[in-house]
Amino acid sequence: MAVSSAVPRTFANAQPSTPPLPVRWFSSTEAPTSDESFTSLADQARREIAVIHDVVVTAHSKEEIAELREEAAAPDLWDDATHAASVVQRLAALESRETRASELHRRFLDTKELHLMAMEEDDEPMLRDCVNAMAVVRADAQQLRLELLLSHESDARSCFVEIQAGAGGTDSCDWTAMLARMYGRWGEARGFQVQHVDESVGDEAGFRSVVLRLDGAYSYGWAKTEAGVHRLVRISPFDSAGRRHTSFAQVRVYPMAAEGRSDSEIEISSKDLRIDTFRSSGPGGQHVNSTDSAIRITHLPTGIVVQSQSDRSQHRNKAEALAMLRAKLYQRKLDKEARKRQQFAQGLGENAWGNQIRSYVLHPYQLVKDHRTNYSEGNTAQVLNGDIDHFIEKMLLHQAATTSSESDGSSV
Repeated sequence: MAVSSAVPRTFANAQPSTPPLPVRWFSSTEAPTSDESFTSLADQARREIAVIHDVVVTAHSKEEIAELREEAAAPDLWDDATHAASVVQRLAALESRETRASELHRRFLDTKELHLMAMEEDDEPMLRDCVNAMAVVRADAQQLRLELLLSHESDARSCFVEIQAGAGGTDSCDWTAMLARMYGRWGEARGFQVQHVDESVGDEAGFRSVVLRLDGAYSYGWAKTEAGVHRLVRISPFDSAGRRHTSFAQVRVYPMAAEGRSDSEIEISSKDLRIDTFRSSGPGGQHVNSTDSAIRITHLPTGIVVQSQSDRSQHRNKAEALAMLRAKLYQRKLDKEARKRQQFAQGLGENAWGNQIRSYVLHPYQLVKDHRTNYSEGNTAQVLNGDIDHFIEKMLLHQAATTSSESDGSSV
């Protein structure tokens, strides 16, 4: 199976071999037709809506909405535009989920009432319509419940996705490029704006490292479960003997840190930075940047190094690199908090054998398997084309179940 490793700077012109990912993940493949099916669907929908109600209609949620509305009405809100945008975005997200939960409950009750009327009148076509309508209600309830799993403040933010080649030489560089393409396609299918921020080109093919920026609500919440080591098994296109090779690449995901937020605690002093300029690297051609506009920033206290070369403007590259640095520092803060609570381990280990969170086997059989949830899919081409929603969904549910069981155990 040949998979292109080319990574376009924008994925807009890439034509996927499969249709765009559906907005609703849980659509029923076959509509039920019996009254037992309606009863079963209604019971499942009722349970999902009850969970949603417990999450949305809480004193804490109402208190946060009230506080945000008060802050949004403050006359000096837009004195800090970045903070104001964060407040407005958070308020809109909370109000939206409250509205959707209420609308979902109303549709559930209306569908039950229509089904009761159809039963009394023995209206078979209406009964079938009610079954189909309840199936949609259940699907929408499952979708909303999944979205509510993204409850951390950082989940609503945009993010950077950094991919680094690991053990495997040229094949791993090519694997890094394949993953960048996969995440680019996935991000665009979900409606995120995908920007190719930085790259380090491999000696023969692919990239030693790639950084993508995904702008859009909840891009971090969805992408964060992809952090970890990804393993590829295939017949190497770079081996003249046609032997099977195993390659590794590590994915890291960093939420964008909101500037101006007092609670983000991400303050960067200029004295802690070493800023270097260099000439952008790339495959060449008429559009290659021939000036020293690329920026590399080293954060001296932590040793974190970031760079940006996506723009011809040195000032814009510097701003992008600072945003990336702030995101990495914010992720360090989140990791420390998570370790204290013994929650969400990213799955990041040595970029080699034994630490993979997911394996992509293209030979001698075809299978993509997530080792954290044991979920797998056989259509490897579709997965590598960006169809990874189900892997993300299963991991979010797995994390929620793990957190819930730990909470239950601690309360006994």
